[in-house]
Amino acid sequence: MNMKYFMEFMAGNMPFIVVFMAIVMVIMLCIMIRQAWNLSYMKKRYRKMMSGVDGDNLERLLMGHIDEVRHVVEENQRIDAENRRMDELLNLAVTRVGMVRFRAFEDMGSDLSYAVALLDAHNNGVVLSSIFGREDSRSYAKPIEDGKSTYPMTKEEEQALHEAMGKAM
Repeated sequence: MNMKYFMEFMAGNMPFIVVFMAIVMVIMLCIMIRQAWNLSYMKKRYRKMMSGVDGDNLERLLMGHIDEVRHVVEENQRIDAENRRMDELLNLAVTRVGMVRFRAFEDMGSDLSYAVALLDAHNNGVVLSSIFGREDSRSYAKPIEDGKSTYPMTKEEEQALHEAMGKAM
């Protein structure tokens, strides 16, 4: 029964239905043309992007940059290793120096005598001292380990040692 009414409606309104379907098809055709135009535009942009600035392929450019980054990473690792080696060497080098000039004898004119402390970053090294007198001069070397000497030190040598230890890096 419902089918009969539907068929009568269709038969009575056939020209309107055909016009409506034609309008829908024209709209669909316009949408398809616009989509085809958009797709063509996107393909042009894609080709331009893939060709790169100088005509190089984008993939080739990216691979070149990746190789450069790897090279930079390797170079940074080499530089870091060299810096660590230099830091270790610098810890053993003389980096702290203290010097005191003094008059060893009251009857001598100038501050000709001296004490010099030469230490590394761990306060290991040597204290050199020289005593100048009228008739002769004497030089002394005393080893220093952890900021102390196993030999007795004069007050000037102690002063030079403390001056050098006060110059921490």
